Amino acid sequence: MGFMDKAKDFADDHDKQVDQGLDKAGDQIDDRTGNKHSEHIDKGVDQAQARTGQGDTQP
Repeated sequence: MGFMDKAKDFADDHDKQVDQGLDKAGDQIDDRTGNKHSEHIDKGVDQAQARTGQGDTQP
């Protein structure tokens, strides 16, 4: 089993944690850019969350 297969399995098994991590990463990027690109960052985080595990687990 390759690295990408293991990463996909992890994301599938830990979807909520992956989504939370993506949320935190997005918040940090937003802070570092002075909230100038919040809309684009939020959209990217939402798209990433929808593609991991079973889909976005965040409200």
